[in-house]
Amino acid sequence: MLSKEEVEHISKLARLGISKEEKKKFQKELSSILDYMEKLKKADVSNIKPTSHSVLAENEVRTDEPKGKNEELAKRLADAANDKKEGFIRVKAVF
Repeated sequence: MLSKEEVEHISKLARLGISKEEKKKFQKELSSILDYMEKLKKADVSNIKPTSHSVLAENEVRTDEPKGKNEELAKRLADAANDKKEGFIRVKAVF
């Protein structure tokens, strides 16, 4: 079991202000977590492949193909713009 001094040291590292009651509580809880970690260290994982993700995920890639141009729609949208210059729509500067 962790000592009170170790719990105080951990709380200082985590910058947590804890009361005396919380020290006792964390002393038990942190000790049980560390005990469980020791059990996990003893588990035989020699025949298990390491993974970085629980589900096999691959990038979905599609070809970049141009779509047909709708000249009529483009003209209607340009005509609806308030501010135009030399065939282009003017917008406010971003930067």
